[in-house]
Order: sequence, then structure tokens, then C-alpha cells
Amino acid sequence: MSEQNIYTLSRETYKQIKGFNREQMQRFVGQIYKNAEESSNGTSLDLDELRGRIGEIKGIGESRLNEIMEVIKEYVNS
Repeated sequence: MSEQNIYTLSRETYKQIKGFNREQMQRFVGQIYKNAEESSNGTSLDLDELRGRIGEIKGIGESRLNEIMEVIKEYVNS
């Protein structure tokens, strides 16, 4: 394994997983997915700060900035 893993799997957990049946594995993987989803929802995006930073880019006027921000808002809210 050439990639360094930031998450480690204990020997105890590894042995548990080896003994899982299909239903147990689905619950285990589902819980991992749920935990990852919850931790990613904690990130926030400051739209006002983003608008200010994009507005600093040369060539981006108020009209184009409004269009960009609308696309970002639609993406974030979907």
C-alpha cells in the first residue's frame, strides 16, 4: 500500500468485519456513510465573503457577479 491512510482500522474492528454477514455489513457501511455525511454538513460557506472575493477579480462587474452568485446559491441549496 503506497498511499498513507489517515484512518486506521484496529485489529479488533478488522476481525469483526471479517465475521459480518450481509446485513451486518450493510449496517456497518451505512453507519460510516451517515457519519461522513454528518461531518461534511458541518462546513459552512459565507456567501457574503465569497461575493466580496469574487468581486475583487478584475473584469467581474456587478452584473456578472450577480449571475455567478445566483448559480452558487442554486448549487448550495440543491
